Amino acid sequence: MELSYVEQINQAAGFIRGRIGGRLPSIGLVLGSGLGDLANEVEDAVAIDFGEVPHFPVSTVEGHAGRFVVGTLEGKTVIVMQGRFHYYEGYPMRQVVKPLYVMRKLGVQSVVVTNAAGGMNRAFRPGDLMLICDHINMTGDHPLIGKNDPELGPRFPDMSEAYDKSYRELAHRISSQIRGDDGDALELQEGVYCGISGPSYMTPAELTMLARLGGDAVGMSTVAEVTAARHCGLRVLGISCITDMAVGDELEPLSHEQVMEVANRTKPKFAALVKTFVREAEV
Repeated sequence: MELSYVEQINQAAGFIRGRIGGRLPSIGLVLGSGLGDLANEVEDAVAIDFGEVPHFPVSTVEGHAGRFVVGTLEGKTVIVMQGRFHYYEGYPMRQVVKPLYVMRKLGVQSVVVTNAAGGMNRAFRPGDLMLICDHINMTGDHPLIGKNDPELGPRFPDMSEAYDKSYRELAHRISSQIRGDDGDALELQEGVYCGISGPSYMTPAELTMLARLGGDAVGMSTVAEVTAARHCGLRVLGISCITDMAVGDELEPLSHEQVMEVANRTKPKFAALVKTFVREAEV
């Protein structure tokens, strides 16, 4: 007999709990393309490949190691997703968001969800970090379609503050403490993230449309995960690494390798921001 979605989540959480002992995490980190090296800074770490976890798919995208790392970061126990699952890999939305529910079952209260994104706001530049204040779901799907189990969350979850305002305020305060190579403080952008299905990059006309709808950045992840996170009561900080400019009437050819290269250059200030946030955030 096929297990229910909740039973699959409980089995996955039980497997991870058995591997990590009594060190249950309070903060989860979801690390996007080119940003996964932060997991290497977790101390006393236990690494668990996604393929080992019952009822989990595997990550197939370059730049995504495809594993959980559980341990200590800045004095707190964390669970890090070094990579993620994407809708465009062919996985149903419920598979894409399953790790968020598993984190919640393990005791996680807050998550930092990160991604590499194209900047549609003309004030942005490649290498900027953008705090996500809101999102627009343009994937054509939704992770909560189907029967709702109240053990996971309410049938109609509120999304009026999907990205925690107090967490964004804390991130802005932290940014003034972080210095770049030029000695200047880290300046964080803030804006609306548009989530698309992918895997193709968007056409100029599509990007112009999204910008007119109010989007500041565009990417192929995050929206479904944040929806599930709020469904099960997790507080969320969202951060986009702007890896390229996605302005419709100025669009230039783009490759995944270019995205990875800019994300790699941005890692030092990204890591400093996330580590300080983990240390100072209330969960």
